[in-house]
Amino acid sequence: MDSITNDQGIARTATLWRHPDFLKLWSGQTISEVGSRITRTALPLAAVLVLGATPAQMGLMTAVGAASTLLFGLLAGVCVDRMRRRPIMIASDLLRAAVLASIPLAASMHRLTMAQLYVVIALAGFFTVFFDVAYQSYLPSLVETQNLLEGNSKLAMSSATAEIAGPSITGVLVQLITAPMAILFDALSFLVSAFSIVLIRKREVLVRVLHKSDHPIAGFRFVFSHPILRPLGYFSATAYFFMGFFGPLYTLYAIRDLHLGAAALGVAIGVGGVGNFIGAGLAPITIRRFGLGRTFIAAALILGGASVLVPLAHGPAPLPLLFLIVQQLVGDSAWPVFMINERTLRQTVAPGELLGRVNAAMQLLSAGMIPLGALVGGVLAGVAGTRTTLYISVIGVLLSSFWLIFSPLRSMSSAQSS
Repeated sequence: MDSITNDQGIARTATLWRHPDFLKLWSGQTISEVGSRITRTALPLAAVLVLGATPAQMGLMTAVGAASTLLFGLLAGVCVDRMRRRPIMIASDLLRAAVLASIPLAASMHRLTMAQLYVVIALAGFFTVFFDVAYQSYLPSLVETQNLLEGNSKLAMSSATAEIAGPSITGVLVQLITAPMAILFDALSFLVSAFSIVLIRKREVLVRVLHKSDHPIAGFRFVFSHPILRPLGYFSATAYFFMGFFGPLYTLYAIRDLHLGAAALGVAIGVGGVGNFIGAGLAPITIRRFGLGRTFIAAALILGGASVLVPLAHGPAPLPLLFLIVQQLVGDSAWPVFMINERTLRQTVAPGELLGRVNAAMQLLSAGMIPLGALVGGVLAGVAGTRTTLYISVIGVLLSSFWLIFSPLRSMSSAQSS
């Protein structure tokens, strides 16, 4: 890859726009992300519109999908550290394509059942955990360390773009060809992703696992022994737990308490995708302007502060919708700033032979806490009410930022200073 020289005569790597192997990964992931958003919307629609699923069955679908990170995250971390990451990504994409393609196939034969949906969700979730851990661990071997932040930012922008485009594309596809058949497009997107990874020419060097660290929980040990990753781990576990309250309550609260229609709610959520896109673009800028520590703390506080707009929403239409739109725009701009820099930091400081398990540990401390929070939030809402539970969620997220404020992270300027 070409290099350029700055005013001080120090060579630095050119932008990733001129990195052909990264562009292959990025283009494949962009298409795959859009496909995944199609399935995320079309799968529940298939269950409700085609199979007449009950609320209990829909709850079970959500639980099955969320269980993969909790059950298989550590296993994925070990496999990723013992094997080359690129073949794991390719195999995961191909297997996800196969299991998802079974849904339109069964629907075309009028044999689609809820049992099949459960199996597909479980298997797709299993392969996705492996792909995500391998994918986060592979990037440092594909691009130079100084380009990790830019790479993570561009990949996050793909996810944000999919968040904006995916729901509208799904709506059109479901209207034209039904929900089960729309899922075929996600299966095809995984084939595109696998092909784009196959085309990468840079050879991946297998990092041998050190015997002393050859343990599934070695990633947790590293995270909690590291002065910077430790507060980030504590923050993730507590913040994601409280953010999990929003999962089962947000839509319910918007429709029943705020009396918003489905279209209005869709507008608010769509604005969140715009916020994600803005935040992904701002992530590299904020760290250069404010330093890593201040960026983490500010992003966490903005996220919590914006979330309070949800339980505060009130008044005649369209005022409640305005509250939700501002919350989605501001909060969803802050979150990718935090996550992109956090992922870049862990890719920079974790040893190559442990990176898979470190990534798996952080996934368990973040996404793994959401189903637990959703369970507690649902029970608490039945006792204290939806609005009160949402206030508790906001307070919990804001208090979680104390892990960052009272830590060495506060004075960090960059990942290299750790």
